[in-house]
Amino acid sequence: MLDLMKDLLIVSGRIVTIIPLLFFMTLFMGKRAIAELPVFDFLIVIILGALVGADIADPEINHIPTAYAIIAIALFQRIVANWKISNRKIGRLLTFEPTVVIQDGKFIHKNLKQIRYSIDNILQLLREKDVFDISEVETAVVEPSGGLSVLKKPEKQNIKVEDMYIATPTSSISFPVIVEGKIYPEVLKEVHLNEPWLIQHLADQGIDNVEEIFFASINRKLELHISLRNDEDNTSIPPILH
Repeated sequence: MLDLMKDLLIVSGRIVTIIPLLFFMTLFMGKRAIAELPVFDFLIVIILGALVGADIADPEINHIPTAYAIIAIALFQRIVANWKISNRKIGRLLTFEPTVVIQDGKFIHKNLKQIRYSIDNILQLLREKDVFDISEVETAVVEPSGGLSVLKKPEKQNIKVEDMYIATPTSSISFPVIVEGKIYPEVLKEVHLNEPWLIQHLADQGIDNVEEIFFASINRKLELHISLRNDEDNTSIPPILH
């Protein structure tokens, strides 16, 4: 019983000392490490979490080396962060480059494949940006942090009420009807259409093989928006870098 009480007191003491130290070292590393979490900073956070968790939970671990390790890791992260700022080559080695995944309303298939994002991933991120129709997007970029930055086409950008004194226009919504060559009949049924209509509509646009289509969506106005697998061959992708 006495040993248990002793261990509990040790754990309590470590919580009181190690968490404030970790807090101040995290602030020392900067807001970038807290908010954006690029790959290198993400690894630092994982290491710190494992280090602190083991130290708090196991009274047998020597407390002083743990505190030293936290300070040393924070200093190392700060040095590397300064290197990334001063030397772009180092920054590119330690973080991902931004990746354009949509251009002029078309998915860039090869870029999605490169960063291992699915269509569903991008559609979810677009919805989080209040974009429910890919045709409204001029450029969408997956940032090094994994988030999505979206630039709408000029005619689709909301007008500020305080500037024009008019209500902001509402965005349209479209539904995925073809994803990676697969037709979704339930979506066609929702808009009161069928597969023969879709096949004929594609044929009118010179598309005879559904497998050529990487993504297609349809809105309530029955407007079909199509991204072919090789659309990037005819699309000018802007050179967006860090």
